Amino acid sequence: MTARRVAGRRASGTRSYLPIGKVRPTLSSMESTPERPTAADASAALADAEASRAGLARGIATPAWLFTSMSVAIAAQIATTAVAFGEGAPWLVVAGLVVFAVVAAVQLARFRRRNGVWLGGFASRVVLGTGTAASLSYAVALGAAIWAAYGSRWPLVALCSVAGGAAYALAGRRWMRAYRAAPDVHGPGESVAWLVLLVIVAVAGLVLLLLDA
Repeated sequence: MTARRVAGRRASGTRSYLPIGKVRPTLSSMESTPERPTAADASAALADAEASRAGLARGIATPAWLFTSMSVAIAAQIATTAVAFGEGAPWLVVAGLVVFAVVAAVQLARFRRRNGVWLGGFASRVVLGTGTAASLSYAVALGAAIWAAYGSRWPLVALCSVAGGAAYALAGRRWMRAYRAAPDVHGPGESVAWLVLLVIVAVAGLVLLLLDA
């Protein structure tokens, strides 16, 4: 009888001892902090990330007729705005903006479908023309076209519109080349939300100005 009790105690002691022996190493391993990477490991990881980004940038392809379509859309937008000022037809401003918006949306969708990624800066720099060269060329072309429209110099209006569209597209093409060469510098893009708000306010003010003229 005593032997059975001793055996039972040993058995119960064994059953209570084994889980504790398994839990302690588990808690010890969970509480231990992982080893920090060395400077060489961090440098190698950074180099791999930069190489991957550079490879992705070189593989980015623009859809066919992208820059040509953007040039035509901008030229049409400049021309319709100038004619709206010259002839007092505010609806032409809206028509030009609709043409530009449709072309921009189609080209953005084609770019995403072809590359499978969203490229930072592409929408703002290439499509919306927020870069310095595109913005300045657009402003100069639009101002010259409006001035020509007031004097009914329609051939000059057409020339300014075509020149503005060509300069706009050329600025976008140059940005794409610069991005492929240095994606870490030219990759980040601006937020489009404030640009859209600015365009809406500018168009509303322009329409009101035409209506009051």
